[in-house]
Amino acid sequence: MDYRWETPASVWLENEASGQFALAASAGLSVIDWQGEARDRLADVAHLLGASLPLACHCSPIYPEGFAFCPDCGKPLQRLAGAVNSQPDWWGPSCDAFLPRHVPQGLPVTSLALGDALEERAAAPAVGRFDVAMAAPPNAVCVFAAAHYGFPAPRLLALATTRNVLQYWDPLARLWQLMTPEDGSADLAFTGAAYAWLPVANPRRGEVALVPTNGGLCRLWINPVGGTCRADVEFAARLVSAPGAVRRHHACLFSEQGVTRLWSAHNDGSQVELHDCIGAPDAGWRCPVGYDGRLLWLHADGQLIWQPGAGPQWLPWPAGFAPRLELGGPTQSRDGRLWQIGHRGDEYAFIELGRAMPDAEAISGARLGFANFIFRRGHEVTGEPWDLENVEDLQDDDSLVLPLLRGFNNNRGAASGLVLRFHKYTGRAEDALGGRTLGRTTVEWIGRRNVILDEIVRLARPLECTPFVYDDTLWLHHPDWHHIRGWRLEGLT
Repeated sequence: MDYRWETPASVWLENEASGQFALAASAGLSVIDWQGEARDRLADVAHLLGASLPLACHCSPIYPEGFAFCPDCGKPLQRLAGAVNSQPDWWGPSCDAFLPRHVPQGLPVTSLALGDALEERAAAPAVGRFDVAMAAPPNAVCVFAAAHYGFPAPRLLALATTRNVLQYWDPLARLWQLMTPEDGSADLAFTGAAYAWLPVANPRRGEVALVPTNGGLCRLWINPVGGTCRADVEFAARLVSAPGAVRRHHACLFSEQGVTRLWSAHNDGSQVELHDCIGAPDAGWRCPVGYDGRLLWLHADGQLIWQPGAGPQWLPWPAGFAPRLELGGPTQSRDGRLWQIGHRGDEYAFIELGRAMPDAEAISGARLGFANFIFRRGHEVTGEPWDLENVEDLQDDDSLVLPLLRGFNNNRGAASGLVLRFHKYTGRAEDALGGRTLGRTTVEWIGRRNVILDEIVRLARPLECTPFVYDDTLWLHHPDWHHIRGWRLEGLT
């Protein structure tokens, strides 16, 4: 016979013969097979649920939430209930709720004070090394999210967006778990456009985000105790873009009978509206950018603009202009307008975004970057995007800088962020971003002090480098690497 123990969130069964506890049910989690995978990951399960672990007794490997002493032998337990970990969530460029309104949403910009921690390291020309390493996920071409998902402790997810594989990092066992889709779950694969997911405010237990799939927009749930996941369809359609959020609405593009359309809804799922996007393509969209109360999707053929309460507007690029989207996302001029780099005839130029009759500014060479974090060759452009670069060291003329992540901080007058520097590179910028193998690359933080974090030998496809923040650590992932490199941030909050 088993004794039944009920806590505010869970139901536990105590075996009469052995005295050991088994989890029967927990709020927000689906069916739990306690004899399966969960028993092999008891430490992680206890931290996720806020349960108790033994310190000196061997009566049971785990105890219900709130237990301070073993009911059998009376020895004290390690109580994890209420031990909330306040580490910041990380969703990549898709959402940072703490950015001010004048900073575009959807670009690789973070409000976390990364520079305050990284600039404590030895400044250049000293070359540093990564502090910690994490095994790369088995399906290495993926996007990352590090958040709480309604649990007391944050956890890291890696979603292989083209293979329908969700991977869960167990930080105590230091290994990746492949989460099994539950019966009736929608397929998570999304191949129609660049990927972005939308986190939810105040998530329920196990609630991850709104995610795009080939079959529609879905709400993703995880059960890390049972090692399963579930995707519930909220809008069934053939999506052709990732969703974006602006004000209290979210929207995405889909294709219906060969016509590209826009779906939008209030954050609570109400006020659903559908709009035709006449002339807009049905594939090849970049992630949306939110700015000035509007969402903006970029494409090789043009731009689509939408704001709540109005219909979408498709604007082809001006005649003779070809965007170079791989060089970076939109950037801002001093008056707040957004601009996109590209070719106009035989020269590079910036084109104003969001207008049918845009202004244009010619430039002398390629510029890499986004959101006021722009470089020409190895030098930063500190004024308008089309201004001349700020030359501080002539030796940087033989290098090329690729920004990966901008750190936004109101207390800093100049932009700062994480970059890759390709040394002794003299070719075209577009060639460096493709399959060409680069001999020597350094990972650098550029800010009040320039810090060389690491050195990479023989790097190809640098645009696939993915930075993310998890466990008070800045990580850098590339699908070709066996390990993810990490740099401690010393109590980042």
